[in-house]
Amino acid sequence: MNTNATVAIVTDSTCDIDKELAQDRRITVVPLNVHFGEEVFADQVTISTDEFMEKMSTSAALPTTSQPSVGAFERAFREAAAAQNTKEIVCVTLSSKLSGTFQSASIAAQNLADELHVEVVDSFSVSFGLGFQALRAADLAGQGLDASKIAAILRGEVGRYHIVFFADTLEHLRRGGRIGKAAQLVGTLLQLKPLLRIDEGVIVPFERTRTRSKAIKALETFVNETGAIDELAVMYNTTPDDARALADVLQPKTPGHPITLTKVSPVIATHIGPGVLGVIVKEHISE
Repeated sequence: MNTNATVAIVTDSTCDIDKELAQDRRITVVPLNVHFGEEVFADQVTISTDEFMEKMSTSAALPTTSQPSVGAFERAFREAAAAQNTKEIVCVTLSSKLSGTFQSASIAAQNLADELHVEVVDSFSVSFGLGFQALRAADLAGQGLDASKIAAILRGEVGRYHIVFFADTLEHLRRGGRIGKAAQLVGTLLQLKPLLRIDEGVIVPFERTRTRSKAIKALETFVNETGAIDELAVMYNTTPDDARALADVLQPKTPGHPITLTKVSPVIATHIGPGVLGVIVKEHISE
């Protein structure tokens, strides 16, 4: 942990950063909300991914999600600033095209403009695509950069993060309206395992695969055909053995860095359902 940082880093719970790692890197995580009827849970705070998957499989109510309130971000900004004795904050959120979280954070930043300098950055990503960016922000803060410079660097590097994944069904994405241009796949391919990717913050089709085993092979091919990679994560929710096996196969691609296994948050699982497996690539850039 670098205690010399003069900029506090804030992100949201869809970053899928392990709680201990977030604490160690002094990253404040603001939870989104998961709803089962009248029940409301704070993402990764009052409900874990395993608890969510169990509840989703037995509940008569279909889960929904909501963004953090403006007030929740205001409290988080004030608390993070006080904890690090700073007036400078960088907040990195999941894609503004997938959630209103970026908007809530932006309004909160405007409301506190007289007391804090808050730079809100749209990651145009989610899960560890967002997590990698929050960790990058923490690294830059540890180097002594100010909030404006950190935000500028993050915005300039958005294109280095790539997410490709599949789920057991597209039904959850279709129902939640997060499928974007991938809507063309619904119906004819609901029973298949098409690969999807995050492109400019939106979920779009990537490759048509017909079985889970072929989808996994396609993930391997995607990573192996990508150029130099700094870091790599494997995302999953209900199939840890598949995730570990995929990480083992891909480890030679990043010999200097262990591959991160990240279990997607309840909020993400709401929209993509069970059986999720994917890769998040942090592409190397020349300094």
